[in-house]
Amino acid sequence: MAVVTFATDFGASDAYVGAMKGVVLGVAPKAVLVDITHAIPAHDVRTGAFILADAAPYFPLGSVHLAVVDPGVGGDRNGVAVSSRGQFFVGPDNGVLTLAAPRPRRVFRIESPLFRRETVSPTFHGRDIFAVAAGQLAAGRPIDEAGPMLASMTELPMPAVQELADDCRGEVIHIDHFGNLITSFSSGAAGGRWELWCEGRRFELVGGRTFSDVDRGALVLYAGSGGRMEAAVRDGSAAVLTQSKAGTQIHLKRLS
Repeated sequence: MAVVTFATDFGASDAYVGAMKGVVLGVAPKAVLVDITHAIPAHDVRTGAFILADAAPYFPLGSVHLAVVDPGVGGDRNGVAVSSRGQFFVGPDNGVLTLAAPRPRRVFRIESPLFRRETVSPTFHGRDIFAVAAGQLAAGRPIDEAGPMLASMTELPMPAVQELADDCRGEVIHIDHFGNLITSFSSGAAGGRWELWCEGRRFELVGGRTFSDVDRGALVLYAGSGGRMEAAVRDGSAAVLTQSKAGTQIHLKRLS
């Protein structure tokens, strides 16, 4: 039996996550269930997509990733099952899966009665459709039995990854739990002194390898573990200091 992961905006105070896990286990009793997170901000598809894409590559081939950040639940968006790079992804076709499931991929609309509960709530597809589909894939049922194959799926607009240069413009694509700014720049040599402009405000940074390369309260620019350049405040929050959020436009310039 495969690993089944869960990434949602459901939080930890309600029964939603437990209900989905119960459905998966009802279909695939030996599945290994792993929580990626249930703390995605409510309705924040972009953050959900980024977190799923950051975690999924580290799971074994054949893993099934169930992601539910679904402000359009019950509407006309499709529910889909996707295969990409030896893994499976299940969730709403609203962009939450596309970063984690890059091309080449196969996309199927979930229509088969075997991949859905007999009664489907219009407000809880996570339990009544996606959990059943994830369980069937974990149990070894072929993905092409989920329903008709689709030519495409909804793409999530994201800035192109850019190389770090001495003078470059990009944006903040994600802010993590610590308030670190994860940028659209790929990892590069960040030594020396830099300035960061965002929303008309200027900040000085030191290029380093890790947080301990600067004093407490100072900004450091470094290559993050996910392969992108990040800006952090040692023992603090770069997001609070710079008043940045996902989507904030930034300008980095090397000073020395």
